Amino acid sequence: MQLIDLSRDIHHKMQRLPNHPMIIVSPFTTHEEKREADGYAFSSAVTSLVMGDHSGTHVDAPVHFDDRPGALTIDQMPLEHFFTEAICLDLSHKPLKSDISIEDLQAAEKAAGVEIKPGDTVLLHMDFARRTAGTEAYITDFPGLTKESATWLGKRGIRMFGVEAVSPGRPGRNNFEVHHVCRDLGFTHMEGLVNLDKLVGRGRFRFIGFPLKIRGGTGSPIRAVAWLD
Repeated sequence: MQLIDLSRDIHHKMQRLPNHPMIIVSPFTTHEEKREADGYAFSSAVTSLVMGDHSGTHVDAPVHFDDRPGALTIDQMPLEHFFTEAICLDLSHKPLKSDISIEDLQAAEKAAGVEIKPGDTVLLHMDFARRTAGTEAYITDFPGLTKESATWLGKRGIRMFGVEAVSPGRPGRNNFEVHHVCRDLGFTHMEGLVNLDKLVGRGRFRFIGFPLKIRGGTGSPIRAVAWLD
């Protein structure tokens, strides 16, 4: 068994969309602070986290992009959605700021030698993190799905898909449309994945990415992991 970590580190003031809360990581208590009970001395370190529910590697809950009554919050989503069969499609040849078409997805599926099946998680390797991490381009220059290519994925019956970028579609109208495709076809997506290059050409594997049980949450950070036999 091999486990591949697909998650970004969560750290102080990490990159995030400017309309999302800043991530603040700071010491709350340190080992320099001592406590004593019944003559027994003890020190403990505790870290304070202040962040939004779409921080780091995260999954969107339906209520994030669906304002209709009954849209699921993150704590209402079935756990089975986060432990699935999965494949990774190689789209690393796509230029920055480019749209991913249906034809791109079809060619990547054929090249992978695997078939997208109902209930799958589909990860899209765009070599984006390596090319832009730590630069301003990380927030704006990613390749992205379109309404048409997201619809093609959704009609395959997938559970969710995942990208390295901060959004699944290019900034602007495309991104809004991709979110609404997820709403209309009943699937969701993850953002901020890493190490997808390690899954290219590896066939089918298991994906694990359980969210925090945030009551009423619109999304959640996850520890995304690929499990390869």
